[in-house]
Amino acid sequence: MASELEPEVQAIDRSLLECSAEEIAGKWLQATDLTREVYQHLAHYVPKIYCRGPNPLPQKEDMLAQHVLLGPMEWYLCGEDPAFGFPKLEQANKPSHLCGRVFKVGEPTYSCRDCAVDPTCVLCMECFLGSIHRDHRYRMTTSGGGGFCDCGDTEAWKEGPYCQKHELNTSEIEEEEDPLVHLSEDVIARTYNIFAIMFRYAVEILTWEKESELPADLEMVEKSDTYYCMLFNDEVHTYEQVIYTLQKAVNCTQKEAIGFATTVDRDGRRSVRYGDFQYCEQAKSVIVRNTSRQTKPLKVQVMHSSIVAHQNFGLKLLSWLGSIIGYSDGLRRILCQVGLQEGPDGENSSLVDRLMLSDSKLWKGARSVYHQLFMSSLLMDLKYKKLFAVRFAKNYERLQSDYVTDDHDREFSVADLSVQIFTVPSLARMLITEENLMSIIIKTFMDHLRHRDAHGRFQFERYTALQAFKFRRVQSLILDLKYVLISKPTEWSDELRQKFLEGFDAFLELLKCMQGMDPITRQVGQHIEMEPEWEAAFTLQMKLTHVISMMQDWCASDEKVLIEAYKKCLTVLMQCHGGYTDGEQPITLSICGHSVETIRYCVSQEKVSIHLPVSRLLAGLHVLLSKSEVAYKFPELLPLSELSPPMLIEHPLRCLVLCAQVHAGMWRRNGFSLVNQIYYYHNVKCRREMFDKDIVMLQTGVSMMDPNHFLMIMLSRFELYQIFSTPDYGKRFSSEITHKDVVQQNNTLIEEMLYLIIMLVGERFSPGVGQVNATDEIKREIIHQLSIKPMAHSELVKSLPEDVSLFFHRKPGLTGRGMYELKPECAKEFNLYFYHFSRAEQSKAEEAQRKMKRQNREDTALPPPVLPPFCPLFASLVNILQSDVMLCIMGTILQWAVEHNGYAWSESMLQRVLHLIGMALQEEKQHLENVTEEHVVTFTFTQKISKPGEAPKNSPSILAMLETLQNAPYLEVHKDMIRWILKTFNAVKKMRESSPTSPVAETEGTIMEESSRDKDKAERKRKAEIARLRREKIMAQMSEMQRHFIDENKELFQQTLELDASTSAVLDNSPVVSDMTLTALGPTQTQVPEQRQFVTCILCQEEQEVKVESRAMVLAAFVQRSTVLSKNRSKFIQDPEKYDPLFMHPDLSCGTHTSSCGHIMHAHCWQRYFDSVQAKEQRRQQRLRLHTSYDVENGEFLCPLCECLSNTVIPLLLPPRNIFNNRLNFSDQPNLTQWIRTISQQIKALQFLRKEESTPNNAPTKNSENMDELQLPEGFRPDFHPKNPYSESIKEMLTTFGTATYKVGLKVHPNEEDPRVPIMCWGSCAYTIQSIERILSDEDKPLFGPLPCRLDDCLRSLTRFAAAHWTVASLSVVQGHFCKLFASLVPNDSHEELPCILDIDMFHLLVGLVLAFPALQCQDFSGISLGTGDLHIFHLVTMAHIIQILLTSCTEENGMDQENPTCEEESAVLALYKTLHQYTGSALKEMPSGWHLWRSVRAGVTPFLKCSALFFHYLNGVPSPPDIQVPGTSHFEHLCNYLSLPNNLICLFQENSEIMNSLIESWCHNSEVKRYLEGERDAIRYPRESNKLINLPEDYSSLINQASNFSCPKSGGDKSRAPTLCLVCGSLLCSQSYCCQTELEGEDVGACTAHTYSCGSGVGIFLRVRECQVLFLAGKTKGCFYSPPYLDDYGETDQGLRRGNPLHLCKERFKKIQKLWHQHSVTEEIGHAQEANQTLVGIDWQHL
Repeated sequence: MASELEPEVQAIDRSLLECSAEEIAGKWLQATDLTREVYQHLAHYVPKIYCRGPNPLPQKEDMLAQHVLLGPMEWYLCGEDPAFGFPKLEQANKPSHLCGRVFKVGEPTYSCRDCAVDPTCVLCMECFLGSIHRDHRYRMTTSGGGGFCDCGDTEAWKEGPYCQKHELNTSEIEEEEDPLVHLSEDVIARTYNIFAIMFRYAVEILTWEKESELPADLEMVEKSDTYYCMLFNDEVHTYEQVIYTLQKAVNCTQKEAIGFATTVDRDGRRSVRYGDFQYCEQAKSVIVRNTSRQTKPLKVQVMHSSIVAHQNFGLKLLSWLGSIIGYSDGLRRILCQVGLQEGPDGENSSLVDRLMLSDSKLWKGARSVYHQLFMSSLLMDLKYKKLFAVRFAKNYERLQSDYVTDDHDREFSVADLSVQIFTVPSLARMLITEENLMSIIIKTFMDHLRHRDAHGRFQFERYTALQAFKFRRVQSLILDLKYVLISKPTEWSDELRQKFLEGFDAFLELLKCMQGMDPITRQVGQHIEMEPEWEAAFTLQMKLTHVISMMQDWCASDEKVLIEAYKKCLTVLMQCHGGYTDGEQPITLSICGHSVETIRYCVSQEKVSIHLPVSRLLAGLHVLLSKSEVAYKFPELLPLSELSPPMLIEHPLRCLVLCAQVHAGMWRRNGFSLVNQIYYYHNVKCRREMFDKDIVMLQTGVSMMDPNHFLMIMLSRFELYQIFSTPDYGKRFSSEITHKDVVQQNNTLIEEMLYLIIMLVGERFSPGVGQVNATDEIKREIIHQLSIKPMAHSELVKSLPEDVSLFFHRKPGLTGRGMYELKPECAKEFNLYFYHFSRAEQSKAEEAQRKMKRQNREDTALPPPVLPPFCPLFASLVNILQSDVMLCIMGTILQWAVEHNGYAWSESMLQRVLHLIGMALQEEKQHLENVTEEHVVTFTFTQKISKPGEAPKNSPSILAMLETLQNAPYLEVHKDMIRWILKTFNAVKKMRESSPTSPVAETEGTIMEESSRDKDKAERKRKAEIARLRREKIMAQMSEMQRHFIDENKELFQQTLELDASTSAVLDNSPVVSDMTLTALGPTQTQVPEQRQFVTCILCQEEQEVKVESRAMVLAAFVQRSTVLSKNRSKFIQDPEKYDPLFMHPDLSCGTHTSSCGHIMHAHCWQRYFDSVQAKEQRRQQRLRLHTSYDVENGEFLCPLCECLSNTVIPLLLPPRNIFNNRLNFSDQPNLTQWIRTISQQIKALQFLRKEESTPNNAPTKNSENMDELQLPEGFRPDFHPKNPYSESIKEMLTTFGTATYKVGLKVHPNEEDPRVPIMCWGSCAYTIQSIERILSDEDKPLFGPLPCRLDDCLRSLTRFAAAHWTVASLSVVQGHFCKLFASLVPNDSHEELPCILDIDMFHLLVGLVLAFPALQCQDFSGISLGTGDLHIFHLVTMAHIIQILLTSCTEENGMDQENPTCEEESAVLALYKTLHQYTGSALKEMPSGWHLWRSVRAGVTPFLKCSALFFHYLNGVPSPPDIQVPGTSHFEHLCNYLSLPNNLICLFQENSEIMNSLIESWCHNSEVKRYLEGERDAIRYPRESNKLINLPEDYSSLINQASNFSCPKSGGDKSRAPTLCLVCGSLLCSQSYCCQTELEGEDVGACTAHTYSCGSGVGIFLRVRECQVLFLAGKTKGCFYSPPYLDDYGETDQGLRRGNPLHLCKERFKKIQKLWHQHSVTEEIGHAQEANQTLVGIDWQHL
């Protein structure tokens, strides 16, 4: 099909390109009926340009559309070439002072906590950086897309509305001028014509609903039979379902299906098939059939290609209009006029209305295009913004209903524009007054919640998923209401008052439906069967909390409104409780001669509800009456006399009693739903409009009625009336040994009731109840939160109501999170019975405060704090404390405590009574202090408590009982408090009797107090003394026991000491070594006496000595590939099976690193342990498919002791060199030249023999002749095979570790016979040493300083293992490796193709040569010792390295050019450089100064020498010289001595000049060296720079900005959802999305996982920019999140950017991450994290 189309398509393209925009525009200018002309043009050309085949070609389509369709319009509009026309328009236009930039998804937005009028006012990054707010307390969030920048909007900012870019010029007068004045008449007319036609066309075609025919004026003459099967997005089906269905329906590959699904998700629709009608219809039916099982099917339409073409062009047009109006405000104004002009059909016929109302029928892409157009036109033109707002409000109900039934997210709905309109204060007021917006919103909301019960209350039973979904959508209406109310009016007009009160009525209707919803009845007998639905009601309450508070704020801002609202609210409450007494019989209660009428009602038997929003709103308004003093100014306007206090308090009291009974455990059988409701009732999210208001309501009631009456009603509701009204009831009660639960319940209820009284009297910190302001209230909250424990800023903010974050600016210390602590002077404001404490918090706070007092040697009483006075409206509240019933309750409880055996009472009950007495005394003291002359203080608590009871009972006075209790032994804890009460009592009494009338009573009291205090003191002293003696005795006994133990187990202690100290320390103690210079290698190597080593197995606890012939002991180890030192991450091994790793390139592109946790096991114990781990893994796989944190199939396990991730074990060995080197040593050892010759001969002989073995044996005579030709070097016996000294189990472990290194390092299957195994072992040893040397250098630590024990053990075992490994490899293979390695330095005819000297990492070469050498030396009986070989190899490699450094040294002249070389090193270097110059044929750069050369040689060779020192130290066990163990100066000379090198390294060349000159010549003649010197290739320079993680910006927002500009590399220009930054190389990746998945080893993996393989050979460190989270990945199944290096000003991280505080880079934290990377501990870190947190194991890391 495609091939037939080709020529035809090309012909069309040609004819299209020949169109001339200018001619067409000219034709249009002449036309009489412009609309018809334009439509004909579109009908002809659009289908030729768009939708020509199955796959869209956006670039080509856009180009042709611009040329043929949009070009003529631009010509027509400008009347000349648009290239000149548009710039002219732009020049004439004044720059707008509104920014209006529309946010992309994930772009950073900034709001200012100080200046923004509301939280929805935001700035884009550019405006923010140029505004005054960058120095304020801003908050940063990432946009969900779709909002726009409010810069320049004076209504959005209290100050600084403009940034520097949008600043108004002072010359400009701020009046609105008509933007059309800048345009000429004919431009206006032409623009109007073309805009009207095009906008109408676009709206018509986008809202067109027929699938196969076009509007009449766009129909074509000849119609092709080409259709699209169009798939639409919905929010119900998952990606997986769609992909699966598409694969079946249009048989495409998974990749294509993923592509389709991604586009559908992004644009809202995508054609999935192209062809004739039948062909598409068939695909449609398959899709519908496959997706209609569980949910509604996917939406699919078969559409004619021409319709799709016109729709695509329609979208293109809308974007074009958006860009054209950017040139001039005049054009924008014209477009707005066109859009809002009423059409012929009257109401809702304007183009804008038509688009809005068909919003939910459009697909995602079309919606976002026209929303963007609205934002850049209607919302940017202030005049039309108002008109648009009116249209929006008129259509509000329909738009919202469409949104609720639609299934797309809020941000794709036109309803989301409400945030742009309603948050503008002037618009919001206008809409309230003119369109009655408040009532509309609330009514719309009520219409959507139709379920009501018989009383008209909301009912949320049978809450299905669909309802929940709808309910979530309906809640957006509450958000709109919040937007409208966000800023309070400063002046009220009469219309505003009227409309607001209408809205308030509607709101009361809503609350009325909530009053008493979800009523509950106590379950008795059996547990509730089904948990009732409670969440919906609470969600509603939580969402409305803010609105309720805002309503109250609005009411408070105008007195008339407040009075009216109060009356309305009261009326509604009366209606709710109209049947307050129906059917509930009245009863009379009486105590202490007071009696009151009430009704019989039991919370524990009747229905009770926790939702009472009407009562609570009334409480709020009542407080406002008091606060704004309206209550005192216009009492005649208020219905205060009609209030019935018992009715007001009834429901809130029931609610509080319910809480008390739940605490007392009476509602256990009602299940968790009730517990949760009580929790939220007190929770910080809801309590302001729930619990707090209930307390206020009770305070209101008490202040209006006789406190005795109130207390009796309260006793009755708490079901405690019996206990306190009948004398001796308590005694009877406890003697009839009742059910223990009932006693317990009653005690709790009494405690709760006393707590309630404490709250009623003590909670006066709301402005309006007490004489305080808002700051006092918040200060008190903070004091009580901090009295629990010091808190970080975020914790503190969480525990405070939401709109409070204004009060702290204290910066924290550097350590971790900044903690706020309570200042000591605030401790006196602490109230133990603070009403927002939960039970747990209360006991914590009590404990903390007592502890503090003990530390400060104070009295541990926690007396009630001094309280601010009540407002006049609530002033009578305090009388509850001195009312008769209250005194009776106190007296009764004290009585119980005095006769403590006969009664059921509890200490916390007593504690509460003492607190109440304390409060009353404080109150009286306040009254007396503030009393004026003529007033009499009516609060006479002190007199009442000193009076004994009436005649018949003669119960003692409260005071007397307290004095009795003061000495009760069972009340030790409360003594301090009682003493405080008595002291305060005396003080108050003194104040009362300012004239000394009755001194007797007084002195009596004080004397009694004094004496008891002295007694107390003496008693305490005595106890302290006894305790001290006891402590000393115990200590003496312990130290005695310790000494005995050490004496008995002497040898044990010595051994442990030997083991713990690192070897060097032990050896320094031995006298042999102390005075000599220490030499690590060569014939003069310092001989160290053998140390015996004893170790204990962590699994069987058995101790064993490490010996050659004993069973193997092993260390748990972890081998991993690493690119931490890499200088070239892009290298990739194509075919690991054929790759030869013999030579390591100096760019160290990928090494093998070994680490160990240092724990030792027997080999057989480990084997058993590992087998059991494997068996367990197989069982687990059958049971459940969760990953563990380690991958058993790859040989991983956790160290049994420390749970450190490991994947193999290293055997522990004695120094292997001493075992091989047991031959006689002759004294005359050859020098370098002789040695090289000897070795070359031996190699030649070996190669000859190898060749012999490989050729078939045909002529024996010849063979013998050959043998004669071959002169075997003296004492060389190539047929000799040494015996392996190691025991079987050690040999097995050598093979195990070798194979593991080979398998991991090359990523191949294990094969112990492979010749590359020994190479990998040597390589791992070299690489690990290099990486440790790097870490030590970077941290400026000395080379042999105190290394951590696990590192030291690891390096020692690794080096010894690598040195012993050749004994289990094939001898000839190792010899072959040696020959090849040796040939790279000493050329030899048989080895071609070896890398040049610039391409070999010398330290890897050194390790390989030294460790392979014994394989050759063991056959040499001429007396050359192993040590000599080591020394010569080392010298040779060092010289090669120096040549490497000189060839690549950067010879920039340092101006410090000293003409004459001053010291021998410099002259020697210059001479050597001359030689090089000569050999390289003068290609080497000109002579630099000697000083400079020597400096670069020294710097370049030092890392190599350090690594070598570590290597020989661990290989030969020679302790390090003490000079290298100290930090500080350069240790160059000491290193040279230790490694038996001359201090002037160049001497090496002079001493061996005869052979070195020929070697240097051969090195320099290599073609690669020539290419390098001629600048045709690069080489690594020395010393190699240390790799660091990338540099992160100081301010986090610049990272967010960078990420928001990053688009996904695969799906053309689409913004990435989870941009993730690789911290190793700085690439940005598109993580967690289908578009960027790639295939890796047969599995689909996400971008990050794929990147770890190319960049970090399997390990990656990433920063997820949107979440501000560090991500560690290792392999495909391992990953964890790590805390990010960005902190806010309070020293806290903000993962997920939830708090939005400005974040700055914390260098320490970033260093810590870098250190983990350098130390190769990332994988270990992940292992620990996954073990600690099982949820991490379940995440599919490979998809990130």
